[in-house]
Amino acid sequence: MGYGAMALSLAGRPPEEASLRILQHVLEQGIRFIDTADTYGLGPRDLHHNERLVARAIAHVAACEPLRGPPVMVATKGGTLRTEQGWQIDGSPDRLYRAICASYEALGGARPIALWQHHWPDPRYSIRAMLEPVRRAVDERLVRCVGVGNYSLDQIKQAREVVEVVAVQNQYNLWHREAERDGTLAYCEEHDLVFLPWRPLGGLGLAHRLSEIPRIADLARRRDVSPQRLMIAWHLAKSKCILPIPGSSRMDHLNDCFAAAELTLTVRELAALDAISEADLPRRSRAPAWEIRPPLSPDE
Repeated sequence: MGYGAMALSLAGRPPEEASLRILQHVLEQGIRFIDTADTYGLGPRDLHHNERLVARAIAHVAACEPLRGPPVMVATKGGTLRTEQGWQIDGSPDRLYRAICASYEALGGARPIALWQHHWPDPRYSIRAMLEPVRRAVDERLVRCVGVGNYSLDQIKQAREVVEVVAVQNQYNLWHREAERDGTLAYCEEHDLVFLPWRPLGGLGLAHRLSEIPRIADLARRRDVSPQRLMIAWHLAKSKCILPIPGSSRMDHLNDCFAAAELTLTVRELAALDAISEADLPRRSRAPAWEIRPPLSPDE
């Protein structure tokens, strides 16, 4: 199980000291994988806020008491911009390299970034052109491992011809099940790639509506767990390569999600959840700013 730290840096975020306590709690629960990104902040003047917050928390906890178990792995992402209007995709090779350098410094600058992920592919550039600077960063020991995000199966295969790829981060939840239909999950299993599902509960506007789905509500009652814990357990049961990274700024919500690691679904329960159809799913009360991908940045 991992933790997605984005909520600690966007609008409505907790005060910084409260965020540090949350991250400390996450580490105390034995979580050793934390996902962040260079654009997790309040806007273009708040870049790398989340990365610096995560680095500060890890350093503080390590200084107080040596962390037991595996080392902490911080995964960050680059390849998007933040403007006053929101997120934009920018796959310029020069900008990607600069983004890696900036993340390296924000995370402490003392050791390679454990996992750097290309956030979104930019259709204006080839996969090779975008990942050549990433391979350079690996050679220069700015980055240890590489992942890709929101890549199609064909794009993942292209990426692996340029640089070693260890992880794929695509949206995957009851509303977006493309990964199991297009072969991405099966490919990750076959090639020992970690699959990181973003929006595992559907995202804002949908996570709290899981209880409106009859099969989920019924099974959650019978197992005496929350619908959210049930859905994280569903992810864990779907594939050995899935590493859920639930994100919240509330410790009670986090504890509930982390407890999914102890919830084992039966074959019949998993089949019942798999059988939930699109017609069973509630919809957001309002449409998101973008559904398929953020807009492209203006051409330079």
